[in-house]
Amino acid sequence: MAQQSSPPRPGPLAGVRVLDLTSVIMGPFATQILAQLGADVIKVESPEGDNMRHVGPMNGPGMGHIFLHANGGKRSIVLDLKREAGREAVLKLAENCDVFISNVRPNALARLGLDYEALRARNPRIIHVSCCGFDQEGPDAARPAYDDLVQGATGVPWLMQQYGSPEPAYAPTTLSDRVTGLHAVYAVTAALYARSQSGEGQAVVVPMFEAMAQFILGDHMAGLTFEPPRGNAGYARLLTPHRKPYATADGMLCVLIYNDKHWRSFFAAIGESEGLGRDPRFSTHSARAANIDAVYAEVSRIMRTRGTEQWRELLDAADVPNMPMNSPADLLVNPQLRATGFVQDAVHPSEGAIHVLAHPTRWSATPPGRSFEPAPRLGQHTVELLREAGYPQRRIDDMLASGACAAGD
Repeated sequence: MAQQSSPPRPGPLAGVRVLDLTSVIMGPFATQILAQLGADVIKVESPEGDNMRHVGPMNGPGMGHIFLHANGGKRSIVLDLKREAGREAVLKLAENCDVFISNVRPNALARLGLDYEALRARNPRIIHVSCCGFDQEGPDAARPAYDDLVQGATGVPWLMQQYGSPEPAYAPTTLSDRVTGLHAVYAVTAALYARSQSGEGQAVVVPMFEAMAQFILGDHMAGLTFEPPRGNAGYARLLTPHRKPYATADGMLCVLIYNDKHWRSFFAAIGESEGLGRDPRFSTHSARAANIDAVYAEVSRIMRTRGTEQWRELLDAADVPNMPMNSPADLLVNPQLRATGFVQDAVHPSEGAIHVLAHPTRWSATPPGRSFEPAPRLGQHTVELLREAGYPQRRIDDMLASGACAAGD
């Protein structure tokens, strides 16, 4: 692992140093996970800062809510990559890093002189991870990609319309960014393992389009799996408009009566073992799948006959899966998330009292730290990181004066 000037942070990636040239959501989401797992993440920002710094709501300028939740525990250095001195500083930092990760388009990265070959010349053990829109072996290699575009290109709006939306619509979360970000996390950790065996670094490409295509087609290739096709695209259970939280007599409840045991228990609990329990549409998993609209519609009718708390007691006693329909505000006070420490109350040094999210996994031998680590102010660690890279103070002062770097508070 790379040398560090400060003690490593706790976690399974303790001692790993990541040079992070990502912005917006996909890359920062991935590198925050790496930071939570113990990596020292050096966030390289332009003089304007990550775009997400400027998306409100926020307490202070440049510290937007999404930025706070995707950049905790990182160190920020501002370098102007349009200037030779800024680009050289990235290469200098890379000499003592294990991983370089970027979501700059590969052709633009090459123009900056920060492609794999350039970094490998300075550090043969470096792992160069390029998060991009499309696999670089295809005709769309140079196209820009954003979450909405990739959702559309991989069929999410089409699926939403099949589900019953009056017109095509995107999923109301940055689905493509976060799915691809998780691919980037395992790419980094797997490449680190491979290097531990071979001693050599390598280049890894993590494309959004292919990552999301895998995610969508895994559920919805359906009859198109076969040649000739055995039906249309789409997993019927996921696309029926009846697949939604159920209205009860006084509220809403999420219920999934899934396997044969669940259905027997459900019918016994409502006194329908000899009625609906003998209906052939409900008898097997295949029968229910073939009649999924009718099955869900019938459950919807039944759920309206009792109140939410009555249903929860009855379903829990019958061991039939159910959960309340929560809002984001509900999650912040959820007893499970509070008891596990996943949702925490913290005080950011500049932004005041905030709610923060811990890493969701638990480890018996190398647990990640659970204490709050704030997202950095823009350029907060510029001078510190340049010193660690071996820059003398006079050179740092010259770079500050020329605008090749900038330091925050």
